[in-house]
Amino acid sequence: MARRSIEVEGLHHSGNPIPAASRVGSLVTTGGVYGMDPVTGVVAPDAREQVRLIFLQLGRVLAEAGAGFDDVAKLTFYVRTSELRPFINEFWLQYFPDAASRPARHTLVYDHLPGAILVQCEAIAMVSDEA
Repeated sequence: MARRSIEVEGLHHSGNPIPAASRVGSLVTTGGVYGMDPVTGVVAPDAREQVRLIFLQLGRVLAEAGAGFDDVAKLTFYVRTSELRPFINEFWLQYFPDAASRPARHTLVYDHLPGAILVQCEAIAMVSDEA
């Protein structure tokens, strides 16, 4: 089964040769997705905007991998402080409004996020095998 690196314009890991995601068969996993504005290349200055941009960037990464939000099985959020949970919940409910069909989620307080990044996430998704 061939592995394919997933890249999207406007989301990168500075100085590291790491793709935004990887797809192997029907499995899609992302690296750290964070609140970088895809147009300016700048990390948003406030937490709520970072979370909004995370969901925007995650949608772009998933689409490039042939997936969508309905294919997500789990999201893990890394936050500098637990006070960011309300922002995550706000967008979580927008992207996953059906309480009977939401991915698993885990949020961890992590104080080693680089630079101005206050929150990032990783996703696991399952999609149909590529032809």
